[in-house]
Amino acid sequence: MLDFKSYKFPSNTLEDKTIVITGAGSGIGREIAKCYSRLGAELILLSKSQDKLETLHDELSSDNSKNILIQPIDFALSEEKDYVQIVEALSEEYSKIDGLVNNAGILGEKKSIEQYNYKTWKQVMTVNLDAGFLLTKHLIPLLRESKSSSVIFTSSGVGKVGRPYWGSYSVSKFATEGLMQILSEELQNTSSIRVNCINPGAVRTKMRKSAYPAENPEINPLASEIMKPYIFLMSDVSENINGHSIDAQEN
Repeated sequence: MLDFKSYKFPSNTLEDKTIVITGAGSGIGREIAKCYSRLGAELILLSKSQDKLETLHDELSSDNSKNILIQPIDFALSEEKDYVQIVEALSEEYSKIDGLVNNAGILGEKKSIEQYNYKTWKQVMTVNLDAGFLLTKHLIPLLRESKSSSVIFTSSGVGKVGRPYWGSYSVSKFATEGLMQILSEELQNTSSIRVNCINPGAVRTKMRKSAYPAENPEINPLASEIMKPYIFLMSDVSENINGHSIDAQEN
């Protein structure tokens, strides 16, 4: 695999690509949007907060003439019909989609399984797993229309090795890794779609602060400092990379 951490990506790396990003309103998703915009992509940004999306839209539009579409959606409350409607609307505007980053996620509770609230459990699974499954499922026809399309799932280290008290967040990330593996094999001989996961590691975000309130945030990198794997897997340089789970940081 290419040493993407030292690779110099040209400023037009994502030129002529149309990319959907979920969880784009804040944190890692927001940084992915900014990064992809700088590299020439047209963006379709999904997040719960319309205000955050509008702020990001205005910021990106001032620096980029590329089309940027925003779509507010509450992943915790959405049903399959909502994703169908979004994709139908996109089909009227776009002949293809070149990339999808399933990044939206919530932490839930840090409690033992014995004490875990079932309502919270279901909500975390709905946002962290079901949203990515449904959006990917219904976008596959548009992704097939691209000559080289990429689906990225943001995973986690606790989706590879279980950790006590991480409850449904950890379980949802294990399931995300499994979804990626299944989907990558199903699509590898029938399309030009590749599917991979990225584990960002510890990053200076609000979610990290919620998980580790006593931790000094400055020991962790900013989201902008872990963008290389997101660029790599979305670029054509990675066209032969499929079914991998990549760590954004050294262990």
